[in-house]
Amino acid sequence: MKKVLRQRGMTYAGVAKGISLSEASVKRLFAKRNMSLRRLEQICELLELEIADLLEMTRDAEGRIREMTQDQEEALIQEPKLLLVALLVVSHWSLEEILAKYRMTDAEAVRLLTRLDRLKIIDLLPGNRIKVRLARNFTWRKGGPIQRFFEERVQQEFFRSHFQGPSELRLMVHGMLSTASNRLLQQRMKKIAEEFDALVEEDKKLGLEAREGTTLLMAVRPWELEMFGELRKKGKAVEPKMVRLT
Repeated sequence: MKKVLRQRGMTYAGVAKGISLSEASVKRLFAKRNMSLRRLEQICELLELEIADLLEMTRDAEGRIREMTQDQEEALIQEPKLLLVALLVVSHWSLEEILAKYRMTDAEAVRLLTRLDRLKIIDLLPGNRIKVRLARNFTWRKGGPIQRFFEERVQQEFFRSHFQGPSELRLMVHGMLSTASNRLLQQRMKKIAEEFDALVEEDKKLGLEAREGTTLLMAVRPWELEMFGELRKKGKAVEPKMVRLT
């Protein structure tokens, strides 16, 4: 927050005036590095900053990874149990929760966590506590090993459902969009992904029994069913259709 104040040329006196406190009180808040959520919200509102944005800045300062390297992704793909443990710890599972749910020995689980530590995906702390090094808006490499694995294995399995369960939903909409509207839609899709990540962060304080693995898939692109494309008249331009899958 101090960094944001400096970037925006705002002084403690300006903050004090904005939240109706004395300058001395504001200095004490920052010096103690301990303020109530209400004060934090007031200062963020003054700076036109969301608390989520502030949290993301903190993670960036800690050197969180936004995208894995090719070698990191390939290492995960080559060892299925390593990939499983990586996905679990990214979802904030503890070692104890992993051992309670999956068939692996304590020594094997620690070995896998140590491997993830060496790959710089997590920090394995004393007592086998886990600190994930991935940013909240982390993404897999475009066209990388994980995405190829998804396309070859996961995608078909994911859609092998009627999506009629109480926790399931599939939407498909069809229409004509301009390039500008396409870009706007993509921005909103990214915002939904950010909200998903924020909910994951919020829910990690709950016990494992109150949470379940959940996948959200969204896609948008100019697209036409291949069998329809075969019916096109040669030389006749066809406007692209838009499909969103959720």
